[in-house]
Amino acid sequence: MPMIRVEMFPGRTPDQKRDFAKAVTESFVSICGGTPQSVQIVFQDVDRGDWATAGKLASDAAPAPAASPAAKSA
Repeated sequence: MPMIRVEMFPGRTPDQKRDFAKAVTESFVSICGGTPQSVQIVFQDVDRGDWATAGKLASDAAPAPAASPAAKSA
């Protein structure tokens, strides 16, 4: 039985999770075989303070995006 674990920041609605679970299940069965009943999906919400990328917590403020070259010439 395949187990698919999805870790993400909180904030998705039950409808979003339901739609995601349906799409992932259908894709798994289409690509890997098996039955929809065999596919298990577990959602785990992870606080931004418990997630880091490139050594920085997701809860830390992100730097302001740099202006694009097109915006500078305007």
